Amino acid sequence: MPKSVLVVDDAAFMRRMLRDVLTAAGYRVLEAVSGRDALEKYVEDRPDLVTMDVGMPDMSGLDVIERIRAEDQHALIIVVSAAGSDDVVERALALGAAAFVRKPFQPATVVDTVRKTLLVPPASRC
Repeated sequence: MPKSVLVVDDAAFMRRMLRDVLTAAGYRVLEAVSGRDALEKYVEDRPDLVTMDVGMPDMSGLDVIERIRAEDQHALIIVVSAAGSDDVVERALALGAAAFVRKPFQPATVVDTVRKTLLVPPASRC
């Protein structure tokens, strides 16, 4: 069974782009349009990995990371965002994100980051 990735972004075109890239790479892709939607889908589906935008209308992606990690300390989360100032990147990583990919991105960069992150043994994720 292919690994599942929950793509969280309020921009439909970005979700579509990530879905197409990740599906072509062999992943099963789920989508969430907001922070609250992401939290619900994470609890319901327990995806193998989450890609998270930072700037969303209902709650910050950083807040979502914090809540997902409180629910599951082994959750694998990659931030994919244009909000890539050094302090945002540092905060995301401190909250437990495994990596930060700045928009705009090369599709191969996202696929490579997802692939490498999924290879991290569960014991090393805390």
